Amino acid sequence: MGKDNGKWLFFFSFLVRNILFSILRLMNQNYVQISQLVLYLIIKLISSVLFQTVAACAQKMGCRSIQSFSQDFSCCRTLQGHTGKIYSMDWDQNKDHIVSASQDGCLIVWNAFTQEKIHVIKLACPWMMTCAYSPSGYAVACGGLDNVCSVYTLSSQQSSASPKSVLSGHKAYISCCKYVTGRENQILTSSGDKTCALWDSTLGQRLSTFGDTLAGHSEDVMSLSVNSNNPEQFVSGSCDRTAQLWDLRCPGRAQQIYWGHEADVNSVQFFLDGPLFGTGSEDGTCRIFDTRTGHELQQYKHPDQIVEANSIAFSHSGRLLFAAYSNADCYVWDTLTAKIIANMKNLTHAHTQRISCLGFASDGALCTGSWDQTLKIWANGHQKNGV
Repeated sequence: MGKDNGKWLFFFSFLVRNILFSILRLMNQNYVQISQLVLYLIIKLISSVLFQTVAACAQKMGCRSIQSFSQDFSCCRTLQGHTGKIYSMDWDQNKDHIVSASQDGCLIVWNAFTQEKIHVIKLACPWMMTCAYSPSGYAVACGGLDNVCSVYTLSSQQSSASPKSVLSGHKAYISCCKYVTGRENQILTSSGDKTCALWDSTLGQRLSTFGDTLAGHSEDVMSLSVNSNNPEQFVSGSCDRTAQLWDLRCPGRAQQIYWGHEADVNSVQFFLDGPLFGTGSEDGTCRIFDTRTGHELQQYKHPDQIVEANSIAFSHSGRLLFAAYSNADCYVWDTLTAKIIANMKNLTHAHTQRISCLGFASDGALCTGSWDQTLKIWANGHQKNGV
């Protein structure tokens, strides 16, 4: 009961804030003489009061406190085997398997429960920046400074010398690759050439390009995330300080552009049940946006002005935001109150260097990859024996 109430309050707060934003925007469009400064102060005041009120109501209604996070959440597995910095990881959503990409030039597929290396794939180019698991779990994809996305079929062999297909066409590095939800043969890539692309991995052909005109990003695209509830929709984050929403059926122009960040947007991530998504930026902030209204809903600012947010992930409920930073902090934010719950750097068996990537399994377990060459599996008490 408490958990459901908290979730409803969380989304109710977003809904009310969106309505207020829309009213104020409508007033501005009708040329009501309200200065931008006054408008900004009104929105900030409403936001502050609203989130404090919702948090107080949630407490009165018996919603479970998450202040004991550091006692409930701990490292239960450490995966060792890479000999270089780990830059990317992804879960197989059907099994306890993880794929990781490292500066050592290897893709490793792990069993997160037994810590066994299932596959070790030696790559032609060691400078990998991203990797992804296919929806079926029978293939993995990776990309990096070689400007291509390579797809490998996972067989019983321990290593593979050649990829199943090579998706070439980008004019700069591949920063991120993701399989389209539920589609085994469709992969999205983002690139330093300022574009994103949709590929047919079976045919090895590019199906669409997003942003190859003035309608797209103006700088390198660093990250993308597919809306699992609406696979036709994805969001991209770029060095042009914006996040942009795209529709696979309309590649010519972004559906919405989200402003607010003051530096590169390094990471974007949809909530599990959409339509909200989060961003992490070099300006030290993480933000939540609503695709239905185009508005920013909340901001989470690191206390240190010069720290950059590298990677973000949301818990399945959306209540927790995990954000990894350039100074090796990994804050756990309460998305409802915008308060820091814990710093994973201070937990037992934490990484010794910065966390470069993180992601959740279907059962709620969290995996983090680090420059210390290890992956760690984190879970709360009831998950530890079944990761």
